[in-house]
Amino acid sequence: MGRALGGLTTVLNLLSVLTAAIAISYPASTTARIAVLVMAVLIIGHVVLEEVQSRRSGEAPALLMGKVPLPRAATALAALALTVAHDRSWWVVAVTSVLLALIVVEGAVRRPVINATPQSANIPGRDVALPSTPVANAYFSLTTTAVLLLLVSAAFHWSQLPATVATVATLGAATLVGKQSASYLIGRNRFERELPKIMLELAPAFAFHWQAPAGTAYQATMWLPYLDRIGAPYFVLVRTIANFHEVSKMTKAPVILRVGLEDLDPVICPSMKAVFYANTAVRNSHMIRFTHLTHIQLNHGDSDKIASVSPTFRQYDRNFVAGQAAIDRFAKHGVSTLPEQFEIVGRPQLEHVHQAGQPIAEIDKPTVLYSPTWSGFYEDSDYSSLSAGKKIVEALLARDCTVVFRPHPYGRRHKGNARACDEIIALLEQHSRDTGTAHVFGPAAETEMSVVDCFNASDAMISDVSSVASDFLISGKPFAMTAVSAHGDAFLEGFPLARAAYVIDVVKKVAGGLDEALDDMLGPDSHASTRNGLRTYYLSDTPPERITERFLEVSRSYLA
Repeated sequence: MGRALGGLTTVLNLLSVLTAAIAISYPASTTARIAVLVMAVLIIGHVVLEEVQSRRSGEAPALLMGKVPLPRAATALAALALTVAHDRSWWVVAVTSVLLALIVVEGAVRRPVINATPQSANIPGRDVALPSTPVANAYFSLTTTAVLLLLVSAAFHWSQLPATVATVATLGAATLVGKQSASYLIGRNRFERELPKIMLELAPAFAFHWQAPAGTAYQATMWLPYLDRIGAPYFVLVRTIANFHEVSKMTKAPVILRVGLEDLDPVICPSMKAVFYANTAVRNSHMIRFTHLTHIQLNHGDSDKIASVSPTFRQYDRNFVAGQAAIDRFAKHGVSTLPEQFEIVGRPQLEHVHQAGQPIAEIDKPTVLYSPTWSGFYEDSDYSSLSAGKKIVEALLARDCTVVFRPHPYGRRHKGNARACDEIIALLEQHSRDTGTAHVFGPAAETEMSVVDCFNASDAMISDVSSVASDFLISGKPFAMTAVSAHGDAFLEGFPLARAAYVIDVVKKVAGGLDEALDDMLGPDSHASTRNGLRTYYLSDTPPERITERFLEVSRSYLA
């Protein structure tokens, strides 16, 4: 779509020049009047297409200021030619001259507006105000309106008063945008000069570095409350504007945006001892170059996925892991590591998970959580069962189960999986209407409830190869895992956690062994003892009531 609009802009530029040439050469002709009116329609159409594209790409409201300057300027000149041929008014010459100047200035002002980025949040007195996109768009809209009014008045010999009023209004909007841009540039430069001093005042003991695609806030959300509880001053260092807007809503800690590699030096201050990370983002290496700091990888979940044994984990001084399984996994896959690179801290996020009560066979109409993962970026990391998700949920409904459906936050990024999610939700909606069963799905399960809430609301779970499966171990409740990327003995060999699970073999849209797995999981629960044995291996031997304190103690030891 962007390339197509680029081509349309080129065509529009050529047509506008041609229109201006016709109007200047034959100002009294009907052809000239028709040409400028057609040009007006083309400009409006192009602007609408720009807006539609920006909204589809998630950039609304788009910054329209500075767009299609040549067609608007050429159209203004064409209107001037038509008007002068009619009454030789000096007033329209003045209005047109002002309009042309404002269109030229738009392009100059656009750069500081579109490049304006927030500098920080939650640092009193240090906020840098950004130029207002709505005001900048008003500048563009008023300029364009004035041009269109000018040419319409020229084509039909109407009053030029409306165009004059629009031009004066544009001048006001341009002045305001210019003032905002200048204020931003001054504030940004002041912030840059004072940043080393600001860091000395904050005196952070550590930083939480977070860079991730937009919509991945859960990676930060799961750790920020526990970083707060360490009790030492810290700040959140984000690397993109999207990350800044997401994380600044989730914490009261200072948040600082530093985009480039060279931007990081001013935030390194004498009080800092460590940097925590929640993923293996490429820009993490920008901070790891500061060798006098201790770099600690928290990760955003522990599972038997291949991503959990990436060699990139070796670049961190310490990897905080949930249990011994995370350490052994590297050796199993031939990734050499050093024992001192690991600290077993359990999973503090599981501190409020309720333990299993009565055996599941004694529960009438049990509640089952279906929490499929996403398809990953590559084929070898596609563990999602969503292709067979509808059949899995149908089997649960056939057993009078209440279903909690919570797909991975990225579950809908794959078109086929998005369609599967919609089908499952439609199925649960219909079943709820027909039977009155209070299934939980959509925003209720995905945003209003946390993962722990879903665990506590359920008596059993069906998941894929993901951290959700190992986390569920702490509850002592039965769970099933889907075999997607490997099957049979190869699945058990590649994903040891499956020894504690009831395995459902998923091939395309077929869920093999589904009935057998559900009958055992919801009945005799023959894997109960295996689950209890693997719980320590995956989640450490720290009791749930002390699991957070263990994380805090280990974290503080690196800040002493």
